Amino acid sequence: MGREEQLEEREVLDSIFPDEITDISETEYRITITLDIPDDEEGEEPPVMILTVRYPENYPDEAPLLLLAAPPNAQPHQYLNIAEDKAELLQGLDATIEENIGMPMVFTLVSALKEAAEQLAVDRRETAAKAHEEALLAAEREENKKFHGTMVTRETFLKWRESFMREMEAAGIAEEEERLAEMKRARIKEPARLTGRQLWERGLVGKDVDLDEADEDGAPVEEVQKLGIEDK
Repeated sequence: MGREEQLEEREVLDSIFPDEITDISETEYRITITLDIPDDEEGEEPPVMILTVRYPENYPDEAPLLLLAAPPNAQPHQYLNIAEDKAELLQGLDATIEENIGMPMVFTLVSALKEAAEQLAVDRRETAAKAHEEALLAAEREENKKFHGTMVTRETFLKWRESFMREMEAAGIAEEEERLAEMKRARIKEPARLTGRQLWERGLVGKDVDLDEADEDGAPVEEVQKLGIEDK
């Protein structure tokens, strides 16, 4: 009975895949599966898989033997590589096989395999797009940090306050040193004042000058010199 069911299924598959199926032997054949991945770039060649099916003697009461490969010299799709993904894709058929034991299942397996491969490519594209978007957002956040500055915390404030107080202390010391330097320069520029006795001893004024009064107030050298010239 198994062989009769195998022949019947094979005839049905010929009508479904007239150009995609190729016999290898009476119990073995290949089916070419062309994937339709949504949103592929225009002009990009759709990926193709080749599923080899071999009937064991007791099929469909026993699972068919399946092999999956890419066509020779085929370029891997951007988000799907049959050579690397075939083990995952075939393993994904285990549940479908278990559900269909006792019934012809090759068409169901081809449909499930095609859908799984297309979804795998779509999922990878979405993951790549999300990673790209996150990278752009991260770059934008880094750029915005230049305009928003650093967030203030208690630790950063205390660190800033300590630095600020040191700067203010240094500025105060510098200001005081400058003030003292100015006072020193002012004293150097101030005219020396002589007492009345010093003026009399130097012959700069007449002897009738009140020495006590002169001693008390003193007089700038410039004024005394002027007086001496006028007396002459």
